[in-house]
Amino acid sequence: MSQPASGNNTLGYFKWAFIVTVAGLVLGAWLGWQTTGTIGGMATVFFICAVLAVLEISLSFDNAIVNANKLKDMTPVWQHRFLTWGIVIAVFGMRIVFPLLIVVIAAGIGPVDAFILAAREPAEYARIMNDAHLPIAAFGGTFLMMVGLTYFFDHEKDVHWIEMIEKHMARSATIKGIEIAFVLLLILLFSKLLEGEEAVTFVYSAIYGLLTFLAVEVLGGLLDQSQKTMSEAAKGGLGAFIYLEVLDASFSFDGVIGAFALSQNLFVIAIGLGIGAMYVRSMTIMLVEKGTLAEYRYLEHGAFYAILILSVIMYCQTLVHIPEVITGLGGAGLIGVSLWSSIRYNRKERAEELQRERETIAENI
Repeated sequence: MSQPASGNNTLGYFKWAFIVTVAGLVLGAWLGWQTTGTIGGMATVFFICAVLAVLEISLSFDNAIVNANKLKDMTPVWQHRFLTWGIVIAVFGMRIVFPLLIVVIAAGIGPVDAFILAAREPAEYARIMNDAHLPIAAFGGTFLMMVGLTYFFDHEKDVHWIEMIEKHMARSATIKGIEIAFVLLLILLFSKLLEGEEAVTFVYSAIYGLLTFLAVEVLGGLLDQSQKTMSEAAKGGLGAFIYLEVLDASFSFDGVIGAFALSQNLFVIAIGLGIGAMYVRSMTIMLVEKGTLAEYRYLEHGAFYAILILSVIMYCQTLVHIPEVITGLGGAGLIGVSLWSSIRYNRKERAEELQRERETIAENI
C-alpha cells in the first residue's frame, strides 16, 4: 500500500480509507437486502455500518495518537510493515475473529458452528445472539464504563471540556479505586432490577468485564515498562511491531464490545469496524507525517463521554430495548459537539494571540 508524501493535502492521506468506505457501505447495503429483502432493511444495515465506522474512529482516536508517537521512532521498513501487515491483523483479527470468539463464548457453541450460523442461518444466529445479549451487555458495558471513567478520574488531567463535572472527577481521582467502587455500585443496583438467574448472570458477566479491563491495564503497564528498557534497534523493529499490535488490540476491544450495542450480525460488525480501522490507520500516517497530534482539544473528551453513555445504554438494554439509532446518534452527536468546541477554542486562541501581538507592536511604536 503506497503512502502519501508528507507534502500531500489532508484528504490525500485518506484515499484508501475512502475506497474501503465506499466498498464497505455498498457491501453492507447488499447484505441488508439479502437478509431482509426490503429497502428499509437495506437502509438500516447501511446506516449501522456507517455508525459503527464512526464509533470505531471516535473510540480509536487516542489509538492513532499512541501509534503515531511510537511509529515515528521506527525504521521506515517496519513503519511500512506495521501500516500494511498491521491493517490485516487489525481488520481480520480483531474485527472478525475476535467478535466470533465472543459469540462462541456467549452462546456456548463451537467456532465453526458459530460461523456457519452467521453465514447460512442468520435467523438462528440472531436468536442465539439475542439469548446471549444480557451477558454480552453486562460484560461490554462494564468494560466500556471502566474505560470512560479511568479517562476522567485522572488527577493529572488538566484539560477539561465540561469543567463543572471533569474538575470534580479529576480531584476525586486521588481516592484510590474510586472508579472501580462506582462501577461495582452500579452493578449491584442493576442486578437488583433483574430477577433470579438473570441477576446472577448479569453480576458474573459484569465482574468478568471488570477483571478483563484490569488485566488489559496490567498488560499495558508491563508493556510500557518493557518499552523503556528496549534497545534502540528493538524499538525500530519487530519488538515495536509486536508492541503496537498488542496496543491496537487493547484499543480495538472497546469498539468491538461496543459494536454489540448496535448490531448482533457478525458481518455487519466486521464491515463497520473494518471501515473505521482504515481511517485510524490513515490518521496515524497523517499524524506522523504532518507532526500534529492534538489539533482538536476536546475531541477525545467527546469520544470518552460517548463511551460512558454507550456503557450505560448497554446496562439499560438488559432491562428494556433501546433502538440502535438512538445509541449511534447519541455518540456521534457528542463527538460532533466536542469537535465544534475544539474549533471554537482554536479560533479564540488565535484571536487572543493576534491581539497580544498587536498590543506588543503598539507598545513598541
